Amino acid sequence: MTALLVCWILFPIVMTAVSLGCGLLLEQLANRRMPSGLLPAAGFAVVLVAGHVATAWDATAELAVPLVLALAAAGVAVSWPLRERAIDWWGVAVGCGVFAVFAAPVVLSGEATFAGYIKLDDTATWLAMTDRLMEHGRDLGGLAPSSYEATLDVNLRVGYPVGAFPPLGIGAKLVGEDPAWVFQPYQALLAAYTGMALYVLTARVIDSRPLRAAVAVIATQPSLLFAYSLWGGVKELAAAWAIALLAALAGALLHERVTAWSLFPIAFASAALLAVLSFGGVVWLAPVLVPAVVLLARAQGAGMAAAAAAAFVVVTALLAIPTLQQAEVFLRPASGTLTSATDLGNLIEPISRLQLFGIWPVGDFRFDPKDLPATYVLIGVVALSALGGIAWAWQRRAWELLLYVFASVAGALVITAIGSPWVGAKALATGAPAILLAAGVGASALLMRGRRAEAAVLGLLIVGGVAWSNALAYHEVNLAPRDRHAELEQIGNEIAGEGPTLMTEYEPYGVRHFLRAGDPEGVSELRRRPIPLRDGRVLDKLEVADVDQLALDGLLVYRTLVLRRSPVSSRPPSIYRRVRSGRFYDVWQRPVDSERSVIQHLSIGDAGHAAAPAQCARVRRIARTARRANARLAVARRPPAVAAGLPTPPGSGWTAVPNVPGGVYPNGDARTTTEITVPRTGDYDAYVAGSYRGRLRVAIGGREVSSRRHELSHAGVYEPLGPVQLPRGKHVVEIEYDKGTLPPGGGGIESALGPIVLAPASAQAVERVSPEVAGSLCGQSLDWIEAVAL
Repeated sequence: MTALLVCWILFPIVMTAVSLGCGLLLEQLANRRMPSGLLPAAGFAVVLVAGHVATAWDATAELAVPLVLALAAAGVAVSWPLRERAIDWWGVAVGCGVFAVFAAPVVLSGEATFAGYIKLDDTATWLAMTDRLMEHGRDLGGLAPSSYEATLDVNLRVGYPVGAFPPLGIGAKLVGEDPAWVFQPYQALLAAYTGMALYVLTARVIDSRPLRAAVAVIATQPSLLFAYSLWGGVKELAAAWAIALLAALAGALLHERVTAWSLFPIAFASAALLAVLSFGGVVWLAPVLVPAVVLLARAQGAGMAAAAAAAFVVVTALLAIPTLQQAEVFLRPASGTLTSATDLGNLIEPISRLQLFGIWPVGDFRFDPKDLPATYVLIGVVALSALGGIAWAWQRRAWELLLYVFASVAGALVITAIGSPWVGAKALATGAPAILLAAGVGASALLMRGRRAEAAVLGLLIVGGVAWSNALAYHEVNLAPRDRHAELEQIGNEIAGEGPTLMTEYEPYGVRHFLRAGDPEGVSELRRRPIPLRDGRVLDKLEVADVDQLALDGLLVYRTLVLRRSPVSSRPPSIYRRVRSGRFYDVWQRPVDSERSVIQHLSIGDAGHAAAPAQCARVRRIARTARRANARLAVARRPPAVAAGLPTPPGSGWTAVPNVPGGVYPNGDARTTTEITVPRTGDYDAYVAGSYRGRLRVAIGGREVSSRRHELSHAGVYEPLGPVQLPRGKHVVEIEYDKGTLPPGGGGIESALGPIVLAPASAQAVERVSPEVAGSLCGQSLDWIEAVAL
């Protein structure tokens, strides 16, 4: 609960305070007051640009936090006293309302975690880059080979745009939390700042502040942008904020006398957009700035417009120096990927451009809604209302709103026309708030003209469509298991400098972020060292392997092993000793000064069983090897685990998984019972194969072993249920699955579950045996046998 409060209350308060201070400084530079609702959104541009500049180089990276704090303090100092400043509380309400909507899928889970787990692993890369930027900028010098280093090299060395990440790192340092835990609050804050900018954009077209607030809150949550926020789409949210801010600032200048100083806010907003998107930001900048210059020339003369444009270019170029340095490097190798018609990224097929209208009622935006006719009707309503809103804005000369809608729609359509499907989907998400905003203005215009019934119908249809879409996305969100990743965070602190480290499961957040100080690599991740199996094959992405499946010489390179606990996992070779045992992970280390070496390693079990009866022929063969080398045998004794499949009687709510003995799929709420036979009295650790979304309750012998919700993992691993002490004999196992309707993440595709497995909780002992008595090992339940030279 403390972490939840720090991440979701303290983090936004601290970041908003810093942004307000920087916004006040920006006001002083521009020598004009901004609407109070725009101050934090505009000040955040200063935070982003300052952080981006500071983290461009190793020598200045660690100055990012003090620099931003100094700018915020300077803003407060030069603007003091602040009591004369009126606060637009409806603008504040917009920020709070939008933040609450984007926070709900995580906050209502009760855990300080992040969304998009398993769906997309990009967030792991964003965290890796944030870590490096805050410590060493873009400099990759001094990094040992690892998946973390390889991830940074693939991205930072080619000039990947990183402007959205320094504020995340700054905020994490200010509240003393790992960036992973404030990643989702950071996205919600970006959405809140976008909403506040949209609130300001509608000032000339909606007279009622409460109505403006309602329109801004709805417009900030188009289905595609909301869906991307649940997939780690931080750049899409940052770009949406920057475009709305830019239009609000540029449009405001058209109604007053322009000076060189008044261009500072626009320059910061433009530099921020370029920092987030690199030169791709020009596609969004041009539709705002070019019409603004034309309008300015008509209002104040061509000379003034030309001078203002020149001053803007100079200031923006200075603020965007890090972007200009990296842009050419980024675009050169990536241009083919960015424009390839076959690059789907994580899409299944190109998504519909209709998603630009903000309503798409389906849990996963990559698919079509089940009710397409109703979807098309709602999209038609949005389109007609948006046209009315644009006409109303033209009538009221609300140039800032028109600039915003034009830039957002034009930018989205241009990028979808020339970019890859994956890039095009991101552009649609970025531009989507504009059409919803125009639609909200259209409904509001009807209300202001006295046509209450028509306005109410339009408003209800738009709000209902948006709420319907986002409720489905909320229901299917994938939340990262907080407790498991928090354990990895602790392990990463403990093994700092004790690498290289190996993980044998696919866990990008481990090797790209949490374990980075231990030079980690994953067997199926981007890596520098080959980690083949015993048959020479190298694992593909997402695959998992047991340590006994890995070639010994490749395994022994790693001093530290971080292994997922499992009833079917083997003990590492004898030269490793367990230094940490947690709920999810065991940490094994090889002493640096050990004189022992493994001559030969004989695995007895297989991929599905850690232990098996030892065959005499194989035992004698390794014994002969040990005698020839004047070595001894090391034996890993392992009592066999016992398993119970989950039956699927009619009415139980379970469906059997084909070709997976004991595996089932839950069909909504489900329950069943089975029996498991324990060979001897003792302490056992209970596991279930697979992962689950709803609440899974397991009781063995009448004792509840576990009752947990939303424990997601990649395929091929076991979820720990808990310890249980059992006497010898048969025991009834009760399994209940509660899908739930209100908690986030209860929907979506269910994973296979089962069987239930009990593994003896005793330590995995290693015994030294003379080769002369190796025959006594025949038929015993063993994990492996080694010939070890002392």
